[in-house]
Amino acid sequence: MEQQELQLLVEKISADVFEMPFQHQASFNLRLRSTGGRYLLNTHNIEINKKYLEQLGEKELVGIIKHELCHYHLHLGGGGYQHRDQDFKQLLKKVEAPRFCKQLPERKIVRSTKRILFYKCTKCQMSFQRKRHVDTSRYVCGKCKGKLMKVKEITLR
Repeated sequence: MEQQELQLLVEKISADVFEMPFQHQASFNLRLRSTGGRYLLNTHNIEINKKYLEQLGEKELVGIIKHELCHYHLHLGGGGYQHRDQDFKQLLKKVEAPRFCKQLPERKIVRSTKRILFYKCTKCQMSFQRKRHVDTSRYVCGKCKGKLMKVKEITLR
């Protein structure tokens, strides 16, 4: 699907479902990562994440477009257009639009290994346990201001 086809689809959904015209631009934004789409308050344009069409299909894309059109029509009509507003929730239910989009299959990959890092103060022997590396050249012991030294690292599965 190209930009022009997306524009026509958004205009058609707006006319059929909302019975109101969509008079701004709809486009794919390849930089969107964690969201299906967004409505821009300043320009009234709608941006759609093309990955949702490619990975989850046209049905999910239509749901995202309906969701963004809810923001669009409520904002231009002076209603509550934010996710927490009752007007928005009621319109979503009326047009059968999802409140949140599904997670992309590629984003479900979670790091399954965890690690624990152990540090020790060379002056007072105080032990520290961290999930992230500590820059021992920059940070010192919080108790005595002594130099820190990495003792060991454990990787859990």
